[in-house]
Amino acid sequence: MENKQTYTYEEAYEASLQYFGGDELAARVWVNKYAMKDSFGNIFEKSPEQMHWRIANEIARIEKKYPNPLSAQQVFDVLDHFRYIVPAGSPMTGIGNDHQVASLSNCFVIGLDGNADSYGAIMKIDEEQVQLMKRRGGVGHDMSQIRPKGSPVNNSALTSTGLVPFMERYSNSTREVAQDGRRGALMLSVSIKHPDSEAFIDAKMTEGKVTGANVSVRIDDAFMQAAVDDKPYTQQFPIDSDQPMVSKEISARKLWEKIVHNAWKSAEPGVLFWDTIIRESIPDCYADLGFKTVSTNPCGEIPLCPYDSCRLLSINLYSYVEHPFTKEAKFDFEKFSRHVQLAQRIMDDIVDLEMEKIDKIMDKIRRDPQSEDVKHTEYHLWEKIKEKSGKGRRTGVGITAEGDMLAAMGLRYGTQEATDFAVSVHRDLAINAYRSSVKMAEERGAFSIYDADREKNNPFILRLKDADPQLYEDMVKHGRRNIACLTIAPTGTTSLMTQTTSGIEPVFMPVYKRRRKVNPNDADVHVDFVDEVGDSFEEYIVYHRKFLEWMKINGIDTEKKYTQEEIDELVARSPYYKATANDVDWLMKVRMQGAIQKWVDHSISVTVNLPNNVDEALVNKLYVEAWRSGCKGCTIYRDGSRSGVMIAVSKKDKKEKKDADHKESPEPVTAPSIPRPSVQEVRPKELDCDVVRFQNNREKWVAFVGLLDGYPYEIFTGLQDDDEGIVLPKSVTKGKIIKQTNPDGSHRYDFQFENKRGYKTTVEGLSEKFNPEYWNYAKLISGVLRYRMPIDHVIKLVGSLQLKDESINTWKNGVERALKKYITDGTKAVGQKCPVCGQETLVYQEGCLICTNCGASRCG
Repeated sequence: MENKQTYTYEEAYEASLQYFGGDELAARVWVNKYAMKDSFGNIFEKSPEQMHWRIANEIARIEKKYPNPLSAQQVFDVLDHFRYIVPAGSPMTGIGNDHQVASLSNCFVIGLDGNADSYGAIMKIDEEQVQLMKRRGGVGHDMSQIRPKGSPVNNSALTSTGLVPFMERYSNSTREVAQDGRRGALMLSVSIKHPDSEAFIDAKMTEGKVTGANVSVRIDDAFMQAAVDDKPYTQQFPIDSDQPMVSKEISARKLWEKIVHNAWKSAEPGVLFWDTIIRESIPDCYADLGFKTVSTNPCGEIPLCPYDSCRLLSINLYSYVEHPFTKEAKFDFEKFSRHVQLAQRIMDDIVDLEMEKIDKIMDKIRRDPQSEDVKHTEYHLWEKIKEKSGKGRRTGVGITAEGDMLAAMGLRYGTQEATDFAVSVHRDLAINAYRSSVKMAEERGAFSIYDADREKNNPFILRLKDADPQLYEDMVKHGRRNIACLTIAPTGTTSLMTQTTSGIEPVFMPVYKRRRKVNPNDADVHVDFVDEVGDSFEEYIVYHRKFLEWMKINGIDTEKKYTQEEIDELVARSPYYKATANDVDWLMKVRMQGAIQKWVDHSISVTVNLPNNVDEALVNKLYVEAWRSGCKGCTIYRDGSRSGVMIAVSKKDKKEKKDADHKESPEPVTAPSIPRPSVQEVRPKELDCDVVRFQNNREKWVAFVGLLDGYPYEIFTGLQDDDEGIVLPKSVTKGKIIKQTNPDGSHRYDFQFENKRGYKTTVEGLSEKFNPEYWNYAKLISGVLRYRMPIDHVIKLVGSLQLKDESINTWKNGVERALKKYITDGTKAVGQKCPVCGQETLVYQEGCLICTNCGASRCG
């Protein structure tokens, strides 16, 4: 029954905070992303308990259609407190939620059969992509069917423009689609066999290009072998044709080196080992019936055929460790096997719920007031998705907390012992998920095109047959309910609610610091930091929840305030030592992925994190090892390889740091004169920099103000803490802007700061990820600053810029605020009237406007 009662944000947050045991981040994420809401923002659930009952009741309703139904209580018990079974975001928000007309699927792939490189076909894919994204779906599609640049076409253009312009089009469409306050997600792929694959690989290396899509290149075994052996490789279009219209021979080694370089430089493209994907794919046993895999979802863990979709669910591995972090630690395989079978059954029920959602989406489209011509593409799109989803009943059972499970068992992530144990868990998961699917086929019927003969030589099926001959015999007899069952997704924010490591990944950091805003006048408040606008903050240590469990179980005081040295000693004693994202054995992590992949019928989303100073040879070695180990794909991220991401570099000499910190400053004067540069002045390589944060509508922005002799000389602005913005600790308020020369002779501007432990950290390329409009205005402002236009005049110039000014929290206001702090106190605000008394008697005082006539004050 639908819950009509609504709750305030504060009520939901407080209830959730209690539910999560005081975990503020988990509580806020749940209320913001997963509590049931309507389009007006009304909240209908105040804690995850209500959400889990909502889901359990819906699953139980579907169960009643079939023999031996699960009760709502049985479902709730495995969902409660995110302990065992955790539906992914789309099912969690959408199941039983009649306030939104949205899909329960996390992943979609689209594409057209045959010749799909006409403008009509390209535009159709663009429209379908947008229609799916507005329903919360992540979308992937392949571009291998678009003819290469320079090919003849039968229109006024005469020759094709190639892939890159259409990459831009699809990317821009993604950036324009909002999904409950977030942008859509897109994966673009292309075959290495395509003659334009090099241009595809290079597209994102150009500043500001294809910023709305992940890109991956589909690499076949022949290309990899040719690259390893330094042999030639033939590209052609069409890529699968016996009589291609375009064909050329290339050096596989040189193109492979470019892939490696770009991945080292920018973390893209990702690589998809396509022959491994197709060879292992069970759905491709039915390729002639429409299940030919063509691309993957945005994170790469679900290879899909056109118009198929998948819903995801994770099992919390940590919860199956008995006596965690002790010598008696044991994994409860019996309970785990039972729950895996339940999870697969719940996933199949969610397929039925998705069919109902698709019917509602189609009904809404029918009732929409637009003409039939406008509605046709969207309606037909969902018809195709419903047909494909119903025919294959694809599911995505996965895991989370792999890193915590291994630590709780006393195993160090990245060792052979840990890998062997992880493989045994995933082997058990695969066997039991398939056993459940076979049992459901017996009770509910197999997916409609099941054919044991088609699958008899599939490597994954043969592995199951070898591991459990009875399972295989039953499958041949009864069929299987689902065409494919398993995946390992990145789990993201859902792992915040399980309070565990994410997906298959190791812990990112077992201990870190955070700050909370405090009132300095309150009793018992300790102020550790005051920001640029005078807000006070208390600094506190945050422990990864399972690291805290390790401390408690091993009798370590969790209330004590530890020094950094003591924290380092604690981590060194723990099973998380040398097992974090940045210090695991990288080669072993790739081999672990390959070993586990043999028991996952879809794919695995995993990232190999590398320090900034590794060379391209290591990236090459890891990619080749991933291919040889049987991985279906691989993503390598070198620290700082994307602009706006922090780079950790070596600790500087403490004496040098101390000397720098204690240089004598010139005696202060009341009104310093402003240095006037000559026209010939060359910008210094390094400038001191102040950091100012502000809001631009709902987005958080940051301004970097470069200073020459204490006076603003240039300004950079950009998004902070965004997927494609600047990631910067809130404690950072000062640093340096360093002008760097790129290998091609162009310039970039990096921001560098030093943390409390004496490490330098660099944010690369301050200009590269910004909205071009704001970047151009920032260049204008920097130009007048360098010629020493008075700051109050610069602020007036900023105020005159023709930008949308719907809120005080706009980009203009933020830039004005960043600059006001540099105006000498007492400077008159020329041409501005006091909003209270109407007199031109405003002066600047500590960044605020003060009226000398009536005393009114305005800041910001």
